[in-house]
Amino acid sequence: AFNGIQWDPMDKLNLSGYEKSILRSGEDNPLDYVLANREDAELYVKSLFKVLLESSGPSGGPSPKVSLITQRLDAADALQLLYLDQFGVITHYAISKLYEIIVCLRGKKKGSEVSVINLFYNEVNNTLFDEWRVLLRILHLGGSGDSYAQRGAATVLAYILLAGCPSQRDRQSSRKIEFVAIEEPLQALISWIASQLQSSLSSSLVLVTPTLIAISTCPESRLIFATSGGIGYLARHLRNKTNKSIENKAKKNKPTVQQLYELCFCLWTLTYECNNDPVIRSAFHRDGAINSLVGLLYSAPREKVVRVALAALYNLAICEANSYPDSQGKKVIDGNIFLNEMMGCHMMKAIELLRNRQWSDPDIIQDLEIIHKLLKENYKEMSRWEIYQAEVESGNLEWSILHSELFFRANVKQFEGKANDFRLLKLLLMLASSDDEDVAA
Repeated sequence: AFNGIQWDPMDKLNLSGYEKSILRSGEDNPLDYVLANREDAELYVKSLFKVLLESSGPSGGPSPKVSLITQRLDAADALQLLYLDQFGVITHYAISKLYEIIVCLRGKKKGSEVSVINLFYNEVNNTLFDEWRVLLRILHLGGSGDSYAQRGAATVLAYILLAGCPSQRDRQSSRKIEFVAIEEPLQALISWIASQLQSSLSSSLVLVTPTLIAISTCPESRLIFATSGGIGYLARHLRNKTNKSIENKAKKNKPTVQQLYELCFCLWTLTYECNNDPVIRSAFHRDGAINSLVGLLYSAPREKVVRVALAALYNLAICEANSYPDSQGKKVIDGNIFLNEMMGCHMMKAIELLRNRQWSDPDIIQDLEIIHKLLKENYKEMSRWEIYQAEVESGNLEWSILHSELFFRANVKQFEGKANDFRLLKLLLMLASSDDEDVAA
C-alpha cells in the first residue's frame, strides 16, 4: 500500500520537488541502487526524517486510526486507511523505510562509500546528526501509543547509536566517533526500554525485544542497561510463576516462548560482562537472575530456551572477581557465590532431569556435564547450614532433611547471623506469606 502514496498533494509535509523525487525513487528502485551514491543516500535519509518529523506532529500523540491496527491489512484496506489517516500511514512508511536502510547498510562491507556512520553522523565533528530526536519523540507517544511506530523507531535509533560505540568501530568505517556524542541519547533509549520492562504486560515486551536484542550485542549499551536495573527487569519477566491462584489471571501477560528466548538471550550476553564489572556481578546476585534461569530449566519450554539458560548459568558459575574485584569491605561475588545460589534453587535436581532427556544440540549436553560437575564439587564443600541458607536466600524452599526439628535445634544460633541482624529469620518471615503454597508451608 505504500506504493499508493502521492507526495504532491501533501503540502503539510513541506517537501521540495527534489525531496519528492528522491522519495519516489526509493519506491521505484531497489534500495541498493538508491543508496549507491552518498549524496543521494544522504538526501533520501534526510527526506525520510523530514517526513517523519512532519507526519508525527508537534504534539507527539499517536495517530487516530493507524496506531490502533493490530493485524496485517490487505492492499485495498491499507490504501483506504491512507485516506482515513494519512499522516499515520506516512509515519509508518518513513519508519519502515529507515529500518530497511539500516538493514541494507549493516550488510555492506567495510570501506563502503555509504555506511551508517556516513549517513547519520556529521563528517565535520563526528557527532550524531540532529534529526535523530524525532525517533526519541515517537517513543514517548501519548495515550496508548503506536506499537509499530515505537518498536520501529527504537530499533532504528538503537542501530544508529550502536554504530558510534567504540567497540563497534572498524566494522564498516574507520571514522572515530567520540562516545560522549552518543552516550546521552543511548542512555535515553535504554531508560525508555527499562520503563517498558517495568510493566508486566506482554505487550510491553513486544515493543522492546527487537531493540533489546540489538543493544545486547554491544558492551557499552549492555553496561548502561545493567546499571539501569535491566538485569532485575529481565529476571522478573523470566521468572516462572507457580502460584495456581494467579496463574490463570496472569496467563495472558506471560511471555511467549520466543520472548522467553529473546529475554534469556539478553541475560546471557550480560553474563559476559561479569568478569569485568563488579556492579553487574552484584546485580545478578541481588536481582534473582539465578532463580529465574533455573526456573526455566524446570519448565524447559523449548530446547533453544534451555540452551541459552544453561549458557548463562555456565558463565555465572565460572566467573571470577580477580581482575575487577568488588569494593573493599564488600562481599566478594564470584562463581562460587553463584554456585551456592544454584544449589539453593535446587538446580542439581533440574540438571539430573535434563541429563535424562535427548538433546539435538551438543552444546546443551556439554554444558549439562560441566555444570553438573561444578555443582557436585561445590556441594561437597558446603555445610548443611550453607545449603539451607542458600535455599532461603533463593526463596526456593522444599521439604527435606534440612527442614527437620533436629536440624533447627542444631543450628538455632546460626539464625542470629554474623552481624547479629537476624537477616535469614527476616527472610523466612517474608517467605511465610509467599504466594507459592509449597514455600509458605
